[in-house]
Amino acid sequence: MIVAFSVAPTETPGSKAEMADAVAEAVRVVRASGLPNETNAMFTLIEGEWDEVMDVVKRATEAVVAVSPRVGLVLKADIRPGYTGQLTAKVDAVNRRLAAAEQKENGL
Repeated sequence: MIVAFSVAPTETPGSKAEMADAVAEAVRVVRASGLPNETNAMFTLIEGEWDEVMDVVKRATEAVVAVSPRVGLVLKADIRPGYTGQLTAKVDAVNRRLAAAEQKENGL
């Protein structure tokens, strides 16, 4: 399964912690997990089995809770048993189609 999630503090009363500091701690948890992952401007994606992915999401959320009494979590999952490597395979499939369309447009 692939999970895309975003976790961030909604308030940090009495703390000098910035949102980026809290998010960095969550990303540190994800990267330390050893599971395939990537982070972009809006989400962190992680791929693995249900229990291991959800455990990482929980621990990443707890890292943010440590600096904020209120935390927002957005989670989207692609559950596809029997498939691995989808974190890159989906992007590769789109890139192949774009390249083929470009070649067709250029008469190659």
